[in-house]
Amino acid sequence: MRLRALVVMALLPEVAMAALFGTLFAGSRPPDVGAGVLAPCPDTPNCVWSGAADPRHAIAPIAATPPLAEALARLVRLAAAMPGARIVTVRADYAHLEFETPLMGFVDDVEFAIGPAAGAIQVRSASRVGRSDFGVNRRRIEELRAAFAEGARSGGAR
Repeated sequence: MRLRALVVMALLPEVAMAALFGTLFAGSRPPDVGAGVLAPCPDTPNCVWSGAADPRHAIAPIAATPPLAEALARLVRLAAAMPGARIVTVRADYAHLEFETPLMGFVDDVEFAIGPAAGAIQVRSASRVGRSDFGVNRRRIEELRAAFAEGARSGGAR
């Protein structure tokens, strides 16, 4: 039976496979995502959050200069230009994007929020399904941090 399934999958065009895997691995949007407040990470290691105290999930917020609403808008533009990104919600103080992997269709939720800490945008990036993300969520935030800082150094042109 497994061999037959592998043969069928090998014969399916890439688009059909992506659709099949996308429905299997996308997961559903967690109820606490999109509420405008960044929820804590679950116990799984496939999440980073700037409000976390434990090193496995902790990540620094993204430093930004006021006006923070403009900084958030620039950060969202950078994130939206990344492969697999789709904007779900954007407000002056909060944004939610989904990132989908091309073949398997895994979906990660990325959130940004202007919080009480001055000069920072709070971040959360989490996989919807599975346990490990092989560091993808942490790398994504660090790539955004670097691109955001580079844009600030070059006068916000990015």
